[in-house]
Amino acid sequence: MTPPQIIADGWWVSLLWCEQDGSVIPFEDLAPAAGPPPGSPLMRLGPGLAGTLSGLVLEENGRQQLRIRLGQPPADENLPWAAPLTILAGFRFEPARALAMRENELALTVLTAFRDALLRLSY
Repeated sequence: MTPPQIIADGWWVSLLWCEQDGSVIPFEDLAPAAGPPPGSPLMRLGPGLAGTLSGLVLEENGRQQLRIRLGQPPADENLPWAAPLTILAGFRFEPARALAMRENELALTVLTAFRDALLRLSY
């Protein structure tokens, strides 16, 4: 995880990735045993991340203020699970909850949620 940056409108942004033996792995390494499901791996990763961080992420107009995108697109857009497992994640946190946490605690919470969401990719 890169050191988080605070950008316009209070968005907390960081690049997250998963590596093994010093190399970033592709999403397909964490896909279900039956093979990668159709669509982008973000369709599975996003809800897992949002669920784990529920209550910490600000909700506005009924929507959680969490955005993720691939850190690097796949070489073949028809094989989205072949993309390197890197995401750019942005969050707006509940102000009272975020103020009650030190910056490193907030970063560790996000990193733990990312790990838990990755574990759910194989379901």
